[in-house]
Amino acid sequence: MPGSFNPVKIFACSASGVLGEKIAKKYGTKLGKYSMVNFKDGELQPSIDESVRGCDVFIIQSTFSPADNLMELLLTIDAAKRASAHYIYVVIPYFGYARQDRKDKPRVSIGAKLVADLLCAAGASIVMTMDLHAAQIQGFFSIPVIHLDSSVIFIPYIKSLNLDNLVIASPDVGGTKRAEIFAKALHAEIVITDKHRNNPNEVGKMKLIGDVKNKNVIIVDDIIDTGNTLIKAAHLMLDSGATSVRAFATHAVFSDNAAAKMECSRIEEIVVCDTVPVKSPSKKINVLSVDRLFAIAIRNVYEHKSISSLFEMSDSFQKEFKF
Repeated sequence: MPGSFNPVKIFACSASGVLGEKIAKKYGTKLGKYSMVNFKDGELQPSIDESVRGCDVFIIQSTFSPADNLMELLLTIDAAKRASAHYIYVVIPYFGYARQDRKDKPRVSIGAKLVADLLCAAGASIVMTMDLHAAQIQGFFSIPVIHLDSSVIFIPYIKSLNLDNLVIASPDVGGTKRAEIFAKALHAEIVITDKHRNNPNEVGKMKLIGDVKNKNVIIVDDIIDTGNTLIKAAHLMLDSGATSVRAFATHAVFSDNAAAKMECSRIEEIVVCDTVPVKSPSKKINVLSVDRLFAIAIRNVYEHKSISSLFEMSDSFQKEFKF
């Protein structure tokens, strides 16, 4: 098992270089030396450019598109293993392929399970991630998974808005548990939108379950991809008498022109985390960093301290995330 006698070294792969620097700074160190060669045929060759023998190594990389980000992470884990790292922690702020967590029709893969197997085979000792699309993905791994929750970042921010007549909304039935966490902490009621998809990324019918008249609505979700569900839900609530609608989502995937669509929507504010780089934040899109939360998690793991404290809404812990 890892111990305080083994030096800590933190590395960031290409897709999470900026976030990795911020996490390392909050932890109180600098990123380890790392480079990558991109061959003309498309192959990648990441390189850890300093000794990690006997070290507890943390490798940071979100696995959003393109698939090269996942491949780079796997190769870097393998490089650390072959360089005799003592323990390899794989920090994946955004876990790609998490929406492929089951067979929803015949003859399809379970992508999340395959990615879990690949990470284990590459040499990961522990995986640390945030807001998996389906929490049961933790069970796909044969190694420990530390699953962080963005609510400890979002809830203090929501409190700082000082909104009255607050109601928490889930954009679909599957997100009800997430909405309940927010509602309990904010002493608010819950409403749900029941949606039916025609095709992936294409929302069909949607109806509202609950009352939003004269309410300030906070929609909570884990991912914004195309933004179609979020915009349709927000407009439905505003048409049903809501005073305002704000959206909070951990992972700003923002496929195609999602950011532009949300900028033109009737949503008052969209708050996301930097688990996926947001290339063009605007007045309407507000980005909160996960750097402090991951730095605390890394330190607690390394020092054998409690991880469960990172899920609690205690006053002492919340002071870390005041706005």
